[in-house]
Amino acid sequence: MSSPDPQVRAARNQSTSSARPGARGPVVAVTGAASGIGALLTERLAVSDEVRQVVAIDERRGECAAARWQVLDVRDPAIAEKLRGADVVVHLALDLDLETDAAARTAYNVRGTQTVLTAAAAAGVHRVVLCTSAMVYGALPDNELPLSEDAELRATAEATGVGDLLEIERLARRAPRAHPGLNVTVVRPAVLVGGVDTALTRYFESPRLLVVAGSRPAWQFCHVDDLCSALEYAALEKADGELAVGCDGWLEQEEVEELSGIRRMELPSAVALGAAARLHRIGLTPSPAGDLAYTMYPWVVSGSRLHDAGWRPKYTNEEVLAELLDEVSGRHTVAGRRLGRKDATAAGAAGATVALLGAAAVVRRARKARRRI
Repeated sequence: MSSPDPQVRAARNQSTSSARPGARGPVVAVTGAASGIGALLTERLAVSDEVRQVVAIDERRGECAAARWQVLDVRDPAIAEKLRGADVVVHLALDLDLETDAAARTAYNVRGTQTVLTAAAAAGVHRVVLCTSAMVYGALPDNELPLSEDAELRATAEATGVGDLLEIERLARRAPRAHPGLNVTVVRPAVLVGGVDTALTRYFESPRLLVVAGSRPAWQFCHVDDLCSALEYAALEKADGELAVGCDGWLEQEEVEELSGIRRMELPSAVALGAAARLHRIGLTPSPAGDLAYTMYPWVVSGSRLHDAGWRPKYTNEEVLAELLDEVSGRHTVAGRRLGRKDATAAGAAGATVALLGAAAVVRRARKARRRI
């Protein structure tokens, strides 16, 4: 085996000089380290006896004093120099905000991942850990319960951010061929809970749980702490490949309703999907109709590879659902659109639902009238 490039060797010597005394293990770089899951993982790795040093990368400096901070945009090719000396990169600089312009979000997510993979290879990094979602498997009526990690990715780009995640998955598969010696591990969490805002967490902010007639929902959650511990496993090379992560098992829709105390509102498929599509098209809601599939059909994962490696979730589905309900208490969301307190008080949650569905009907009637003219 050939010796590392002299520049890489020198950078590693320099980076380890500021590492924690006596610490062993890899130097791990984390992108998106100033907030969210990136901040949680950075803090976790910074106190781990199995990590020599953490290089924290973001557009602003975060609060972890034990990390070595590099402030820049992950799309900047200069990131290659910042990664010299790192053994592993965990890429968490993704924008999945419901309110972000879709084109801008895709440009950031895809370009950022491309740049990080190329820069990591150029810097001599041997492992990159990416985080997507179990949503990439797709929510389909014929899905097995649970899905294995190597199940076909059958999702489409019709749900919020899923198109970006599918492209990141394609980049992950291509990277080892384009950059021999680079190992790419992908972590796919179930419905993420713990200080996050997604179309799926907003589902539980509604006054009624929308159930599409004839659907077969199955709910599996993933607490952010469990995701961080799974990402740490991947960074420390205790597991690799495609890793699904979530609570053990799942909850049927009836169990969710019983545990949450929220009653259902059942609609025919054509009505629910048609209204969701129209409301999104005219800008009344941030969620496209594709998001509804993930509340209709199962996409539960087994997590067998992490389990085989010795990892176990800390939380159960019941515990994570209880935490989610505490988080969303007092929020009012209808059809994916979050209402202010004044809106909710004036309209009433149920009334707002009717109003939004009615708005879709008005649009439909107006279009029919135009066609007649």
